[in-house]
Amino acid sequence: MRADTPPSRQDRPDHCHVVIVTLDNHLSGAIDRARVRFQKMGMPVSIGFHAAADWDKPGKLEATRADIARADIVIVTMLFLDEQIRMIKDALVARREDCDAMVCLMSQSDVVKMTRMGDYRMDVPPKGPLGWLKKLRGSSKDGAANSGAAQLAVLRRLPKLLKFVPGTAQDVRAYFLTLQYWLAGSDDNAFQMISALVDRYADGPRKALRGQAKVEAPQEYPEVGVYHPDLPQRMSEKLSDLPWKKDAVGTVGVLMLRSYVLGKDANHYDGVIRALEARGLNVIPAFAGGLDQRPAIETLMMKDGKATVDAVINLTGFSLVGGPAYSDAKAAEEILTRLDRPYISAHPVEFQTLQQWGANRQGLLPLEATIMIAIPELDGGTQPMVFGGRSDAGGEACTGCERKCSWAPSDGVRAMQSCPERAEALADKMLKLVQLRRAENRDRRLAVVLFNFPPNGGAAGTAQFLSVFESLHRTLKRLQAEGYDVEVPEDAEAVRRRVIEGNAMQYGQEANVHAFVPADTIVATEPYLREIEAEWGPAPGKFQSDGRNVLITGAQFGNVFVGIQPANGYESDPMRLLFDGRFAPTHAFMAFYRWIRNDFGAHAVIHWGTHGSLEFMPGKQTGMTMSCWPERIIQDLPNIYLYAANNPSEGVLAKRRSGATLVSYLTPALTNSGLYKGLSDIKASVDRWRATEPGSPELPGLEEIIREQAEAMDLDGSDVSKLAAKLYEIEQELIPQGLHVFGEAESEEARIDMLLACAQARGEMLDRETVELLIKGRIVPNTPTLRELANINAALMVNHEMDGLIRALDGRYVPPVAGGDILRDPEILPTGRNIHGFDPFRLPSAYACKDGATQAQRILDRAMEDAGKLPETVAMVLWGTDNLKSEGAQVAQAMALMGARPRFDSYNRLSGAELIPLEQLGRPRIDVLVTMSGVFRDLLPLQTKMLAEAALLASEADEPVEMNFIRKHSLAYLEEHGCDMATASLRVYSNAEGAYGANVNLLIDSANWTDPNELADCYEKQKGYAYGVDGKPKRQPGLLASALKTVDCAYQNLESVELGITTIDQYVDTLGGISRAVTRAKGGEAAPVYIGDQTQGSGKVRSLQEQVALETRTRTLNPVWIEAQLKHGYEGVRQVEAAVTTTTGWSATTGQVDPWVYQRITETYVLDDAMRQRIAEMNPRAAAKIANRLIEAADRNFWQPDADTLAALYAATDAIEDQLEGVAPAGTMAA
Repeated sequence: MRADTPPSRQDRPDHCHVVIVTLDNHLSGAIDRARVRFQKMGMPVSIGFHAAADWDKPGKLEATRADIARADIVIVTMLFLDEQIRMIKDALVARREDCDAMVCLMSQSDVVKMTRMGDYRMDVPPKGPLGWLKKLRGSSKDGAANSGAAQLAVLRRLPKLLKFVPGTAQDVRAYFLTLQYWLAGSDDNAFQMISALVDRYADGPRKALRGQAKVEAPQEYPEVGVYHPDLPQRMSEKLSDLPWKKDAVGTVGVLMLRSYVLGKDANHYDGVIRALEARGLNVIPAFAGGLDQRPAIETLMMKDGKATVDAVINLTGFSLVGGPAYSDAKAAEEILTRLDRPYISAHPVEFQTLQQWGANRQGLLPLEATIMIAIPELDGGTQPMVFGGRSDAGGEACTGCERKCSWAPSDGVRAMQSCPERAEALADKMLKLVQLRRAENRDRRLAVVLFNFPPNGGAAGTAQFLSVFESLHRTLKRLQAEGYDVEVPEDAEAVRRRVIEGNAMQYGQEANVHAFVPADTIVATEPYLREIEAEWGPAPGKFQSDGRNVLITGAQFGNVFVGIQPANGYESDPMRLLFDGRFAPTHAFMAFYRWIRNDFGAHAVIHWGTHGSLEFMPGKQTGMTMSCWPERIIQDLPNIYLYAANNPSEGVLAKRRSGATLVSYLTPALTNSGLYKGLSDIKASVDRWRATEPGSPELPGLEEIIREQAEAMDLDGSDVSKLAAKLYEIEQELIPQGLHVFGEAESEEARIDMLLACAQARGEMLDRETVELLIKGRIVPNTPTLRELANINAALMVNHEMDGLIRALDGRYVPPVAGGDILRDPEILPTGRNIHGFDPFRLPSAYACKDGATQAQRILDRAMEDAGKLPETVAMVLWGTDNLKSEGAQVAQAMALMGARPRFDSYNRLSGAELIPLEQLGRPRIDVLVTMSGVFRDLLPLQTKMLAEAALLASEADEPVEMNFIRKHSLAYLEEHGCDMATASLRVYSNAEGAYGANVNLLIDSANWTDPNELADCYEKQKGYAYGVDGKPKRQPGLLASALKTVDCAYQNLESVELGITTIDQYVDTLGGISRAVTRAKGGEAAPVYIGDQTQGSGKVRSLQEQVALETRTRTLNPVWIEAQLKHGYEGVRQVEAAVTTTTGWSATTGQVDPWVYQRITETYVLDDAMRQRIAEMNPRAAAKIANRLIEAADRNFWQPDADTLAALYAATDAIEDQLEGVAPAGTMAA
């Protein structure tokens, strides 16, 4: 009989029904066997077992509530999540006074307080010597040990101490004994726990049951020990009892929950142990008795303070310290730093069955992804992957991969099972990791993967914020110093020429052709050939191919191969992605990674900078299988990924979907934009105007000069005071200084600029001399700001990035750190660490909520200023990176606009949304149409659900529609679409599972569009999936079209100084995409587009037109920015090209780019002979693309150049293309 399906109650009046409600099913087997023992004894005791993890299944929650209502004794344990507690709390309250006893253990404080055992009640302040019991009620403090760990410290002693204390103390003793039985949940202890409670608390007609069974004390088991399926007793305290191979290739420590072992439900652990041993590894499967796994590491995996293992896998699915109850990441980092070995956090699927997970396109459920992946990442966990889980009891096959595994039912009990494919994949990864760690440096072979996006535009070998080839050259030198067999060219330019140029022209490629993979080899060895050929035709395909072979591009430097990741293939035809489920990587993409692994024989792959496309390939969002393309591609290769420290969201995606260990690198130092020729002339005139006495006869003439100077620089000079403010804004704008060189500490000048920028971001304007004296130690940092700046300076004087890379290559622990910007989060220093996101249970933070409300009011004020009325609907774009860096400020803005706020439980963990009363809000609720990035969707499922819940609550609120625009529109949708309110309230949209981006940017980059409505189509089809409170996406094209018609303005935040809306095309992709969709939906009427700039001070809202103009002046046209980029040659020109292409994207999607922008860009980069020749020699492909993009902008009527300018553009394009084709030599770039 299934453990969660109790038998019907017997007719006997003395029958006692015990109901257990807990988090998951890990003791269900032991409880089921206890039920059988009572039946064999003839004792009228029945047991109902209910796991909160099952409540999303039809009928399960109702069955739990009904069982509570008839229970005689209720045991509640391990309920920490507010959502689950709210489902049954009223049922517990209703039954509490009518049952014989209610015992609530290790749960949220509101649950623990419902304990009633005899005369003892936990909702009454304890008196006398029992006052310390309040510590058992949990704490809302972050990482509070009394939520679990501290209870265990007194657990063993208290029952003995209380044994002879009369009265209520005996009930307290019974409480502790119940906890002790539960934590050591073997078959005997599960049976004795129920027997003890019946023996003491059965009452009324059941009282005769007391004394019928002999109650034994909790059976004790090792608090720290080892487990192995071959051990006679399955567990031992001695390492020497484990099977051990003297010739093993390495040793892996495995951490497990003791409760599964005691409950005889450890099949999932067995699968991992067997798979590891089958690969020649010794295994130390260890457990600790409580919620803290540190004792198992210290006792069984270390000796004399040194590690005795090559790696550690945590199979518990929870944080190292705290389990599911809480997380103490600092304590975890301390022990893992001492251990200094790779720490892998694998997990079972517990909140769904293996069969459900296999069929689920999302992979893990939102709660699983949060508890089992996001929280362990705070400890420094890497390579999160499923290894097993609970099977359906009916024997159905799992569809997660081609194996179609099924597990025979076991008396109706849904036992834990190993997933053979995942367990073997985990073992393969561990073997390669051990081999990497144990290999001599001189023998290690490394594959460095560079990126090329978008292809055919001079982007090969570029990465965000990173000077790729300077960094590579420095790294080759460091590897050589570390004893690697590596060839080091003379300088960075020599590295670039070897990789990018070489024989590229001979083969018509963007980089040197290093190797060939024949089509016959692909056909013979590619296991996924059928799927690839269905998408791209017969091998070798058309991409990076000569018709007979796939071409592997790159160059080899001894034991280091530097290769260019092939293109996805769809960049030139993004419309093909509009059909869900069709996409597969090209023959070239698959062959590239197979060549690295099999032909080159890499010990590890290093993905070089932010970011490539491997981790964005189709597949489950988390909890992938070998049916997912990222897993098929990377397979067992250790993956080290250099990632910008300010991009935790996409970095975390690389960790979760490609098994990457991240090594963070700095973003470029910042400086003020300043003023250059033309602008500085205006400022001089404005300063003179300010110094002139009012009424002076000089003023009219001076004002006329200022107007003429301003007009020459495309500024409005009619109001000198406003012009002065505009000049100040331009002058003070912070801009990045070129690109960062990996492993290089900042120069003194760069540190001065950076500290000035940090002070400015905090609202303090320091003079340069003060900062110079500070960094030279000539003044005492005697204010909080100066002390903080001194600490930042000390961190910037050294650089640990190269050390972090070497640590990862040596198979050591790379310490974790939350990603962010130096301006906001100087704690990201030192770089060279494994970045992670903010704790998702704490997001949005209290500060973010306060700041979000302020920023929401700013957008409303600006919209009121421009339109004269409040907007009814704001279309808002949410990115994962911005929210992780700002602790959820953008989410908080959306909530504030809706007149809602986050709801937190007693542990201060996010649990949902609640409405702010209208009288407190003081204005109508604004409707918010949310578009989430795919990364946001993946990383922040709890926040996604909160936003959906806020919209639903507002839609259902009994409020006047003139004060609740959300309800107003939902009622209209309800009537228009004939749907229910849950559907009509949907406001949160994103991609389908496993898909990313709107692909509007790809369409713009390819120039393969004629009608702007094609851009709207692309956006709506990619981003047309609504996410409701259940977290499951559903395509809602009609509902989205209706919502788009109501949009009064579109809005997105700018959170990173290093990134502008003209720097990267992702802003165009989503904000531009939704803007174009709104314009179409409103019959051609464009809605204003706003940018909330939170990069400095308290923030400012600008129109898109204003923001593009500001960035064009401070970056694209600014000699300071230009020279900082071109200092990096080839890569710098690519940055310029990206800015020009993104600018045209804003014209295409919004039409809100001033024509002068294109004219000035043309004058700066094309009509200036010296500049044109300079960038063409550095990067001819990117230079040609700049000229062609300006011509395209003219063809699309974004600007109207005169005939001479247009002719010069065509001439420049022809000359550059001649150089690319070898018709004209470099250096002959006359237009």
